[in-house]
Amino acid sequence: MINDEELPIGLTMELAMHADTLNRFSRLPRAEQQAYIDGARMIGSREEMRNYVEHMFHNEDTFS
Repeated sequence: MINDEELPIGLTMELAMHADTLNRFSRLPRAEQQAYIDGARMIGSREEMRNYVEHMFHNEDTFS
């Protein structure tokens, strides 16, 4: 997994509150993790970050 200092604090906090998402995120290849991290850096509020984390794998679930 990517070092904590590379993760935006809001992403870290939300992942900590969503263990299932954190587990899935930690199993991703580094390039895919980085794409989510880059997306998180564009988020401007706590509510948006919560929504981002809660829906990180939403599209994948619909095809499983």
